[in-house]
Parts: sequence; structure tokens; C-alpha cells
Amino acid sequence: MSADPAPASQAVTIPQPVSGPLTGAAIFMILTVRPGGEQAVRGLCGDLGGLLRSVGFRDLNGGLSCVVGFGSDMWDRLGTGSRPAGLHPFREILAEGRHAVSTPGDLLFHIRATRMDLTFELATQITSRLGDAVSPVDEVHGFRYFDERDLLGFVDGTENPAGTDAAAATTIGAEDAEFAGGSYVIVQKYLHDLDKWNAIPVEQQENVIGRYKLSNVEQGDDVKPSYAHNALTSLTAGDGSEIQIVRDNMPFGRPSEGEYGTYFIGYAKSPDPIELMLTNMFVGLPPGNYDRLLDVSTAVTGVLFFVPSMPLLEGLADAGDGDDAGDGQDADADEPGMAGADGSLGIGSLGGAPAD
Repeated sequence: MSADPAPASQAVTIPQPVSGPLTGAAIFMILTVRPGGEQAVRGLCGDLGGLLRSVGFRDLNGGLSCVVGFGSDMWDRLGTGSRPAGLHPFREILAEGRHAVSTPGDLLFHIRATRMDLTFELATQITSRLGDAVSPVDEVHGFRYFDERDLLGFVDGTENPAGTDAAAATTIGAEDAEFAGGSYVIVQKYLHDLDKWNAIPVEQQENVIGRYKLSNVEQGDDVKPSYAHNALTSLTAGDGSEIQIVRDNMPFGRPSEGEYGTYFIGYAKSPDPIELMLTNMFVGLPPGNYDRLLDVSTAVTGVLFFVPSMPLLEGLADAGDGDDAGDGQDADADEPGMAGADGSLGIGSLGGAPAD
């Protein structure tokens, strides 16, 4: 990468690696920030690129990347003075005993690599840097299960968009120009009752998912029930085109504890489509025609985060500097402090490799 930072007009459109390739390992880490811990968070925003380069250099083919998201309250506490248009606390859904819970979360770190040791080391460095400024809420270590299947035995993520389609689905544009290049992400941790699921005949499981288990072929419209998972989570725009999001779900579990689950993580340029998908699942379309997957799967977390563009993420290191320093001077985007010590954007390698 160049030693000179890109002009702000160009840099603002550079996203974090939300639509990066699927990897064999991931850590999903949610933290809350204690009162007074804001400056530690700002400092990490400026240093994270360097941490990632240092860890990723141990295996240049490891595909190490990190996406950082901020909860609604935390964004206000950082003192930027403005808010992304779609940022709000996760909206819980309660319908006839089915519950999409809303749980705490100020920071999300979605760390991916081909090797778990790389993700583990970066998570260790992040938590060490933040120290007692944060408290853990949830940490899940995900893995790829055989041929991209979840622990229910079905292939997950088949309909993910790729390339320019993924970028279009996840990247904020002119509709919220101040936050162009950013994204929204919703995460939910689902626990599965595998004994109950495995007692269901395969044909009925296929109706619940909307795909054939062995071949991964989608059921035809003349066969697929209206309550199938992929029927309720497929959205169509007014012009007939499909509304897409990017999922990077991963299985996780602790067999000795009888814990088996799927970590749902969905990225989009607005939270609206994901929220509508969840409403269809939990309430039903029409109401009562709910996702039968919820008969065996329980959501135990639910948080919405804003994912700023890479330059905006780095710029958070200077957010609130005038208040903290007490010198009455505002941070200037043209000052050297906006770049790393070598003059480059310190966050520029969050994706683990230069962009194409």
C-alpha cells in the first residue's frame, strides 16, 4: 500500500472486509465498554491495523481479517456528533412463545482466518489492549463443518451474493453519504436441540429448510412449504429483484455440555431486510406461518451493530480529542494524526490482503 493516505473523498468508500471469503475458523466476540473506557476503544481503532498486520504476518496465506462493529449506545459515547441513519438497538420480537431476544453489546469483533490460532492470537491482542475498559458478553469460536454444513446437516450460505453483488448488498452509499462505505450487521446465537431435530424424518427436515439434505438442491415452488426457512427469508423488491444480504454463519458447540448451535451473522447496507426476515421467521408470513426451524432452535442473543468504513474506523481514534485533551482544539482530518506513524492508514490491512 502507498505511504501516502488516500484523499478523504476516496477513502470514505473503502469498506471493512464484511464480504470477505468464507474461512475455516472464526471468533465472534461481543463486549460492553465500562464508563470511562471510551478512550481505550478509540486508541484500539487507531492501532488495530497494526495489530492485524503483526499477527497476520505469521502466515501470509492465513487470510486473517477483522470486522469491528459498534452498538447504538456505544456510537453515541464515542463523541462523533452524528449517527448512521439505520443505527438503533436490536428490536426484540416476541410471538406466541418464539422470542428473538435483544441482548447487550457495545463492540463486535468478527475475526476470520483459515486457522484458529490466528484468530485466537488476534482476539488475545485485542482484549489485552482494551484491558479492564471492557467486559465480555459473549465469545463464540466457530468452525467449518464438513462440506459447509451446519450442525443440522444442511449446507448453509448457498445463496450468498459474491463479488460486486456482495458489495452492493452490504455497502452504504449516497443514501447516507456521511457513512458511505459502512455496513450494518445483526448477530444472533442459536442453540439447537439436536435430539429433537434428529428424531424428525429427513423428508420433514427438508420441508423445514426448503432444500434437499444430501444434494443441497432447493425444493421447487410446487413442493416447498410456505413455512420453509428459505421461503420466509427470501425477500423481493418492488421491481421483482431479490433483496440480498451477506451471511457468514458458522457452527459451534461444546459436546460435553450438550451445546450445539449456529452463530448467525448477517451484513447489509440497511438493517431493514434482516429485520424483516426475522419478523417473517418469528411472527410468520402471514402471522402464524412461522419458521418451523424455531421449534428446535432458540435465539439466546441478538444485537445490531454499525460497521464504519475503514477510514472512519481509524478516524475514531481522534473522536472526542478536544474534550479529552482539554485544549479547546478540534481534531483536523488533515493533521498527521489521522494516519499511522509511517504515514499510511493504520487500518488499511484489516482485510488481511490488499483489495483487488
